[in-house]
Formats: sequence, C-alpha cells, structure tokens
Amino acid sequence: MHKGSCLCGQITFEVSCELPPPSACHCRECRKHTGHYEVSADVPRTAVKVNGADKVVWYQSSNKVRRGFCAVCGSSLFWDPLDQEKHNWTAISMGAFDTPTNTKIKQHIFTAEKGDYYEITDGLPQIPDPRSVTSKS
Repeated sequence: MHKGSCLCGQITFEVSCELPPPSACHCRECRKHTGHYEVSADVPRTAVKVNGADKVVWYQSSNKVRRGFCAVCGSSLFWDPLDQEKHNWTAISMGAFDTPTNTKIKQHIFTAEKGDYYEITDGLPQIPDPRSVTSKS
C-alpha cells in the first residue's frame, strides 16, 4: 500500500498496487502545471482510493487529458486520460507520495520541449516525442 497527499492534507490517497517505474515528462504543459518537469506513475484506476475527492479540481489541458490538483493548496496530483474506456489508468505525481515508493524513473519523455535552464544527465533514455512511439499523450 502506498499513501500520499497534497501539501495541505485535504486530499489523501492510497494505491493498492506496486508502483511501476515512472516517467519524467518535460512537455510544456507538465512544466507549466508543476513549475518544473513532472514525474508520475501510471496505476490502474481500480487500485486508487482518494479521500477528499471533492477538493480535487480538474483542468482539461487538451482534448485527451485532464490534470487534477488540490483546490485548497494547488498541489499537482493527477494526470488523467479522458478516454477512460481505452485507458483504465491514472497517473499520480511521484512527489505526492508520503511513503517510500520502491521505484525509480525509467525514462524522460517530451525532451524536445524541456526547459533551457537544466540538463538531463542521469543517463536514462530520452524520448523527444513519445507520440511517435506510443499512444500516451
């Protein structure tokens, strides 16, 4: 069981499965939403229990996804595909977890859009635009 919360604690969540290796997303939208790049793990919706869901505000950032954050403190928490029949998962921001995650970043995505103020030097795979590789966008 993995537990997490927003900064103010109005939203807490539990994930009842192991966390897969997360991706670090450097796209413009993730950078704007989080203030830097976002690292999140995709988990089955059925494995996520959210307490304080009435405090989650959703912003539809494109015709394919919405982003969930706390209405009280503004913490970035979720990244959710709109086509829930096709995608039965939601992404949870790794920084929101309170417990050890027992996982490590597997790759950097949308590196073609990364900020110019930092370098990626960890040696992990860098995918400039994963839309050309996978259907996640």
